[in-house]
Amino acid sequence: MCSSAKPFLAVSRHLGKRIAKGSVARSRSHSPGAGMLLAVAIFKFVKGTALLALTFGAFSLFHKDVEEHVERWLDMVRVDPDNRYVGALLTQLHLVHTKELKELTAFGAFYSALFLTEGTGLLLRARWAEWLTIVATSLFIPLEVYELLTEFTGVRLSVLLVNCAIVSFLVYRVRQKQ
Repeated sequence: MCSSAKPFLAVSRHLGKRIAKGSVARSRSHSPGAGMLLAVAIFKFVKGTALLALTFGAFSLFHKDVEEHVERWLDMVRVDPDNRYVGALLTQLHLVHTKELKELTAFGAFYSALFLTEGTGLLLRARWAEWLTIVATSLFIPLEVYELLTEFTGVRLSVLLVNCAIVSFLVYRVRQKQ
């Protein structure tokens, strides 16, 4: 067994035992806002998993022609490469080399680990995970506001609102426990 998989398996076994005992379900019913906490945990866990998959995808492109691989993937899913957005993406991918891919995979690995840690900790209802999520999520709010002011889009507004809601909920939850 890979040594990097051991911590993940230990957490999985611990969570599995709690679910089997029913302690996760029982604690959800007794705690105010537990449904929202579960939603935030799942959201963070899904983000971490998706980012990890993208990181492995980028890792597999080391020392390869990125543009050619993306064109092949687009052809497999029958996306028109002459579409102006797809064409712009392919033009940008022509500039991506192994150095940039290494930086992207390092960034992706770090943030996927952070999101997975937040999600797992929140799922286990760990107090440290609430604090970690508050700090990590609120650090990006000024950047998200700047990006929104630079170019207003619905997606950027949605990301900002979701992150503000998560931080507000967790701050409220932490203050209620004090």
